[in-house]
Amino acid sequence: MQQGLKQQVQQVPENRRKRVAAVLSVYLALGVVLFGLAGRLDWLMGWVLIVLLLGVAVLNALWAGRKHPDLLAERAVGVKAAKAWDRVLAPLVGVGGYLLVCVVAGLDQRFGWSSVPALLTWVGLGVAVAASIFVSWAMAANRFFSSVVRIQTDRGHAVTSTGPYAWVRHPGYVGMFLMVLALPVMLDSTWALIPGGLTAALTVLRTALEDRTLHEELPGYQEYASRVRYRLLPWVW
Repeated sequence: MQQGLKQQVQQVPENRRKRVAAVLSVYLALGVVLFGLAGRLDWLMGWVLIVLLLGVAVLNALWAGRKHPDLLAERAVGVKAAKAWDRVLAPLVGVGGYLLVCVVAGLDQRFGWSSVPALLTWVGLGVAVAASIFVSWAMAANRFFSSVVRIQTDRGHAVTSTGPYAWVRHPGYVGMFLMVLALPVMLDSTWALIPGGLTAALTVLRTALEDRTLHEELPGYQEYASRVRYRLLPWVW
């Protein structure tokens, strides 16, 4: 196992380049969709979103990537290592839902179906920034923060209880839940709250399924769950 981990760490520079290229490709495609459907380039919040996403990618690389260099190798494993149900949910929650929010918001900009009070768009931006930082914090605290649900026996998977994990059991999903609900408001589209709400619901489902998996398969998780009661929302669930 140690030899495998060493090989993963040695592959980090290559994995980092591949991941940077993949992230840039996704953001380029997102920008094309967002501004192409909006039919205009002078959309302030559209540009703010792209800058925010790029900033988060840099933050993750500098914070989580440097703290846990082998995490980049793990996150490059792909959906083939995931639980069967997560091969469906991971792309829907991680990419598909956000893309659909941008599609609806872009069309809303073009056709003027709906609008959000200007002040609320800035509130949405604030929530999106806070949610992004919260996800990055969770990633930095947890060296097993995979992009898919799996028990990482090859990496000595253990319970993480520091940082935001001392408050809730799935802080990464907390950030994702808030982010996908903040984006429609930030992008000035009440219609985009429909795919945003559906993605938030799928995030709750994925949280429940992952929590059950960890209860059943990760040593020490049941004891941790008895101390940290809430999965996603403190005092709620």
